[in-house]
Amino acid sequence: MKFRTDFLWGGATAANQFEGGYLEGGKGLSIDDVYKGGSATVQRVIHDKVIDGEYYPSHVAVDFYHRYKEDIALLAEMGFKCFRFSIAWTRIFPRGDEKKPNEAGLKFYDNVIDELLKYGIEPVVTISHYEMPLTLVKEYDSWRNRKLIDFFHNYCKVLFNRYKGKVKYWMTFNEVNCTLGLVRPYLQAGIIYRDDENVADVKLQVSHHLLVASALAVKECHKIDPDAKIGCMILYPTTYPETCDPADQIVARDVMATTYYYSDVMVRGRYTNVCTAYQQSINGHFTMETGDEAILKEGVVDYIGFSYYCSRVEGVHVTEYTGGNMLRGGKNPHLVATEWGWQIDPIGLRMALNNLYDRYQLPLFIVENGMGAVDNVESDGSIIDDYRIEYLAAHIKAMKDAVEIDHVDLMGYTPWGPIDLVSAGTGEMKKRYGFVYVDKDDLGNGTLARTKKKSFDWYKKVIATNGEDLSNI
Repeated sequence: MKFRTDFLWGGATAANQFEGGYLEGGKGLSIDDVYKGGSATVQRVIHDKVIDGEYYPSHVAVDFYHRYKEDIALLAEMGFKCFRFSIAWTRIFPRGDEKKPNEAGLKFYDNVIDELLKYGIEPVVTISHYEMPLTLVKEYDSWRNRKLIDFFHNYCKVLFNRYKGKVKYWMTFNEVNCTLGLVRPYLQAGIIYRDDENVADVKLQVSHHLLVASALAVKECHKIDPDAKIGCMILYPTTYPETCDPADQIVARDVMATTYYYSDVMVRGRYTNVCTAYQQSINGHFTMETGDEAILKEGVVDYIGFSYYCSRVEGVHVTEYTGGNMLRGGKNPHLVATEWGWQIDPIGLRMALNNLYDRYQLPLFIVENGMGAVDNVESDGSIIDDYRIEYLAAHIKAMKDAVEIDHVDLMGYTPWGPIDLVSAGTGEMKKRYGFVYVDKDDLGNGTLARTKKKSFDWYKKVIATNGEDLSNI
């Protein structure tokens, strides 16, 4: 057992963190366009409109909108087999509720996709990644409203018809399970809970609408382009019990319910016992309309995409918590952490691959993984990011073990932010992930010039050897 000969090596980005050009080409305002920048210690602030004088990281991001040819050439130089990016819903439907799409927005993605294909790079497209139209939040109450299913369905049909035969890999909603797991699932679903509503009921109703919308998208994709594959995308936080106390095993299992709640439905096409037990545990209720069960059953995904950055600990007596990708968790004394408190755990990735494959027996796709770190530019202009190489090499080794020893079916690997981009959680630039450095600071200052880091040539070698040579240069 080795990595497939057609293994999809690449990298991953998101429109709101990478593109910029926030009002160009007829684009409308997204929920991220009114999300003020923050820092590691200062929380980002949500507005309901753009306020003069405030800094919004998405407005320029790192300007892929104008530099896509330059950036794709860098990806091709590394030997990318695929590139995961998202389409900004507001470029195609500026308000989200229009009947006809914005041709200028579609044309931009025509150009991006054609540029990728020119280099033999497969586009891997996320349909909704933390940037839904602001109008759908302000005028329709976001995913609380079932009308959004129809708006999303219309959006998907336009994409599938436009890019039929060009895009072979799709995903519906990025890290969709964050809707249940976050106190404020604003970026995922445009939701800020109100004081006068039952949070449990809203969680479940919003989740149901997202699951139905995802299933309809899968059905539509299979209908329009039978050769394409469409998957889900979940945040997967490998979770260990704090101790061997049997009670800690139950706590660890229970906190994973918000992850499996979504993947169970999207893979199995129904609400499983894990789902119904979770609904009961939070005393929540939601409305399912006639035909929804059939939609869920018929709209099961072809593969499972997931993000993995770190693991967490849960148990009865956890008192010390640390950072993580959207979801915090208990601190593990056996692990070291990044500057942002994300615990580095390559074996946790092997566990994630085994847990998901054992549970579902579907092909897996690691569509986000990486280490956010402060990169220093040396006096000669070089950037020596050995810490990033060490992190990625250890995680790729864990992937190899999962494939070669455990016989997990793994499609590909797209580490996060191959070119530096804006942090979704904090709005920072200094938390960098890329193989390519972008000259921009946390306040938006800089030339946006691109510079290759040491990891650029390292990852190029990894791809060229299909993961066999992980040694540092």
